[in-house]
Formats: sequence, structure tokens, C-alpha cells
Amino acid sequence: MAKTILLTTTSFQDTPGEHLELLAASGLNVVTARGPLSEKAVLDIIKTQGPFDGFLNGDDQITAAVIDAALPSLRVIAKYGIGLDSIDVNYATSKKLPVLFTPGVNHTTVAEHAFGLIIAIAKSFWFHMRSVKNGSWARKTGNELWGKTLGVIGVGRIGKEMVVRGNAFGMNCIGFDTYWDQAFADANKLRRLASMDDVLREADVVSLHTNLTEETRHMINTDRLAIMKKGAILINTARGGLVDEKAVAEACRSGKLLGYGTDVMDEEPIKAPHPFLEIDNVIVTPHVGSRTHESVQRQGLRAARNLVNFLSGNADYIQANKF
Repeated sequence: MAKTILLTTTSFQDTPGEHLELLAASGLNVVTARGPLSEKAVLDIIKTQGPFDGFLNGDDQITAAVIDAALPSLRVIAKYGIGLDSIDVNYATSKKLPVLFTPGVNHTTVAEHAFGLIIAIAKSFWFHMRSVKNGSWARKTGNELWGKTLGVIGVGRIGKEMVVRGNAFGMNCIGFDTYWDQAFADANKLRRLASMDDVLREADVVSLHTNLTEETRHMINTDRLAIMKKGAILINTARGGLVDEKAVAEACRSGKLLGYGTDVMDEEPIKAPHPFLEIDNVIVTPHVGSRTHESVQRQGLRAARNLVNFLSGNADYIQANKF
């Protein structure tokens, strides 16, 4: 009997490419849904359309309850992406359930998106675009990036790409990470600071590139916003939960921050009422930082290979929770 998988990630489904061809040729039965899905929504699908041998999921809530409901037929969770905070990885590990992921496929795309947000804030794009379309031609004086200090918190693959682009814009690059690639830092004029707070104090632009954990949740809060430069720019293309959204909104309203550019929210999609919807110097994009034709195919192909290979006994897959 053919194996059945649940496919929920929308960019995988909506973007043509080799990833779809691979899945179509796999012989798997594919049940599709439009994520990101809540725990309840996933449980309902398991009850009405399961059982499933595998998940190919995005940011759906794969909780302990979901895992229990999907077992014993569920053999693998294949994340389309690298962020695993929506999956109860510890529980999956306790059940000897592999969680696969796709590192190294979207760093250039996300860094490009982050720099787009930086420029949009520095030049007040949202204000100016709305002004022109409303026929008023109102203008604000913007800010150059050249000579400013870019602070990167989390210098992994995406953080490194930010440094490369910061150098191209003539920025001075500083960073903090518990794991440090000194060879990269030396080659790219990246200065290591002793703490995240040191980066926040010194940077004109702060870009977040860390995982969301209990330790990093709301790491950007009222106290940390207070130590940032007046008129600094804050960028988040990592996870919405890294920031206290109410505190960031107040910092943008007060002028403490020049603006906040984000591709991620603590709760997605954004729901009204939300303070970000009322503030011109907050720019929110709908979690599309990695959603380019090039990146979707790289990420989708790796995710599809992970899933298909695992279920067929091929050892070419990338597992996040080794056991």
C-alpha cells in the first residue's frame, strides 16, 4: 500500500519546480492543506484524513498532542525550513520520531529581504509610497546606510550574509554569537562584541538572526530597547517571539526607534487590532523572507528529498534531532 503524507506549506505548493516533480514521482499519496495550521486544525486533519506516514510541514503547530494523535503510523516529520520552534522536537525525540530540516538553502534570500527592510525603514518607503498613491507628494528626509554600524545578533549562515551585504553598503559591522567563526570575521571586517547588550548600545541598525527558545523569547524588551541608540533601526527576519511587540510598538511611536522592519510575527497571520497596524514606521511583510522562486525550489527540493528518501530507506536526509 502506498504511503500517505500531509503537505501543508503553501509556498512549496504554489511555486512550480523540481520539488513538486520529485514529490509527484515518489508514488506517495499526498494530502494537502493550507498552513500554517493550529494544533486543532492539524488534529482535525489527522482524524478525518489520516493516518499519515509523514508530514511535510511549514510553521504548523506540531505539538505533543499532534504527535500522539499521528502515532503509530507517523514515521517522520520533514520541516520545510530551518526554524523548529513550532515543532515539539523534544517530544518527537522521546518518541524516536525523526525531525528533518533544510539548513543552508535560504540564507541569501533572507539576507536580501532583511536588507530590503533596512532600506525601507531608512528611506521611509511606506510613508512615501502611500503619499504618492494618495496624490499628496509628501516627503521626509531619509538616512544613508554608508558609515553606519550594522549589529548582527546571531552570526550563522544568514547573519554572515548580512555582514557581507553590510560591507557592500559601506557599513561598519559588529556582531554577537555564542559560536564564533573568527576566520569569517577576519575576512569580512566583523568585530566581535562581548554581549548582545553591547551590540544594542553601539549599532545604528540591529538585525536579529537567532533561534526562538525559552531563553531568547522577548529578548528585545523594554529594558533592552532603552539601551539602544535613539533613532536606531530594528530588523527581525528570524522569529516574531524574539521581540516584545508591544514594547517595540511603543519605541516606534515615541521615536526611540526610527522604525521596525519584520517578516515574522509572534502570532501569524497578524490579527486586528494590533499596534503595528497603526504605526507608519513599522513595516511588516507576511513571512515571505525565504519565498523566492530560487529559494523555494532549493528549500522545497531539500525538504522533498528528506521526506522521500527517509520513507524509501535512502540515507540522504538531514535530521535535526539525532538519537
